[in-house]
Amino acid sequence: MKQIYLLTFLSIWCISSHAQNSKTNINNFLVKESLLKNSKLAIIAADSAENPIEQINGIYTFTVSGFSQTLTFNDGVAVLPMKLDKSAFVYIKHENDQGTHSKLLYVYKKDGTLSPYAISSMWLVLFPAAIILLAFTFRKFIIAAVVIMLVFIYFNHSNGLNLSTFFETIFDGLKNLF
Repeated sequence: MKQIYLLTFLSIWCISSHAQNSKTNINNFLVKESLLKNSKLAIIAADSAENPIEQINGIYTFTVSGFSQTLTFNDGVAVLPMKLDKSAFVYIKHENDQGTHSKLLYVYKKDGTLSPYAISSMWLVLFPAAIILLAFTFRKFIIAAVVIMLVFIYFNHSNGLNLSTFFETIFDGLKNLF
């Protein structure tokens, strides 16, 4: 009789532990234009080799350029509800038990089509550092360096990359390095 109770208990425990872990974590994702070509972006769950994972279904929370969005994934794909009116920077972040997974993208819009380009956070550090290094190396380059930095800051800000997102992207990139 004790063996039947033990067997029943183990069966229930295995089933309940499987049911609790049924939601798969998203540790990597791709960003593409939605198939409907309606100026919306689609997030595709992917593995570390950037192959789509079609078994992802359910509701996941992402932060898109500072706004929290709950996205419903069907067969590994979710469409962002926001439309893009013009080219812009888009910072997408997802947090789960394995950590924070984020991407900074420049989405170029031309003739109604969206082309997302991933930007490494290291470029956000290397470009200003190179300009500052050139300004210190060549004293006559200081005024030009200040103008280039102001254009860089204006371009980033006018396309949706504010200062807090800029530093958040850099810090997330540095955390992922170590």
